[in-house]
Amino acid sequence: MATGSLQAQNFYRVMVTGGGTGGHLFPGIAVAEAVLDRFPGSEVLFVGTERLIDQKALANRRFKVVSIRSRGLKGKSLFAKLGGLLQVPFSLFAAMRLIIKFRPGVVFGVGGYVTGPVVLAARLLGVPTAIHEQNSVPGLANRILGRVVKRVLLSIPGSEKYFPARKCRLSGNPVRRELLAKANETTSSEELSNTLLVLGGSQGAHRVNALVVEAVERAAGELPEDFQVIHQTGPSDEQWVRERYQALGVKARVAAFFDEMALLYGAAGLVVSRAGATSLAEMAVYGQPSILIPYPFAADDHQEGNARYLVDAGGAILCRESELDGALLAKELVGLLGNLQERTRMGMMARKLSLPKATESIVDELVSLASVNG
Repeated sequence: MATGSLQAQNFYRVMVTGGGTGGHLFPGIAVAEAVLDRFPGSEVLFVGTERLIDQKALANRRFKVVSIRSRGLKGKSLFAKLGGLLQVPFSLFAAMRLIIKFRPGVVFGVGGYVTGPVVLAARLLGVPTAIHEQNSVPGLANRILGRVVKRVLLSIPGSEKYFPARKCRLSGNPVRRELLAKANETTSSEELSNTLLVLGGSQGAHRVNALVVEAVERAAGELPEDFQVIHQTGPSDEQWVRERYQALGVKARVAAFFDEMALLYGAAGLVVSRAGATSLAEMAVYGQPSILIPYPFAADDHQEGNARYLVDAGGAILCRESELDGALLAKELVGLLGNLQERTRMGMMARKLSLPKATESIVDELVSLASVNG
């Protein structure tokens, strides 16, 4: 599929595809916005899913957004897998129509089942392709796509073993520009607060919510006087979590989902979180010490692999959900909140692992691919 000399025009048409979780969406958003910032007048088309999280995260952006129907296969029932396979040719055809109409110079996949048909359609049409793998262990779609794309961009060292080595580049995980801007205003010398930030991922995590509330209750009387909680619960747990903190007399800000994450990371002095790759990248750029509770049912247990990268460097504590209860978590909270020196050390180690120029590195690779094709 012919494209003009994009490098000479300083103008790019970039198609970004992915979705289904915040961990897939936010890196794609960061790259899309970086393309528009660096090359004014360029066009970006984001191809996502019809899920509500996609619609919310992609609303009111500077780039165009469309969705195509596609279904996942891994971990599904036999009937669901059959339905997904039957959907593939329709998804592929829809993706080809979008590519022919938009004429991108490069197609960039950030994960999720929608990525498969779009990237494959681009490959069939001769458009340069790249994918980004956020996690320590790639999902099924990216493992397959790694064989056909021109470039595989990685967030975590070690994940290159799942792909052809010649295609791999370590880029890091893109962090949203509003978060980076705020992180650049903070320094590692600033004293960490006694505010606990609780994150369960973009959809929340009931078990994490229950463990933290129980831990705070058990630790009553041992926490600092200025202790407070900022707790992202997900939609199903918001009300009861808020009511429990009120009953305990704990100062808490509770919401199903927070938009102003830059302010929350900046205010926190300790984070309890799942181990999604995007959250870990955000915590690292802010130099936040953390207690990580990987989601035990993540595909190929990739969240524990994600966590290990930070834990082994001394930037976080790993707590397996199967081995954790409220009493043990309370002990960890009391110990860390009572030891500013240790939290500061952990934060410094986390910050050393951050790759704040990940977005720029990825855009450089996409420009290179598009220009070679020009």
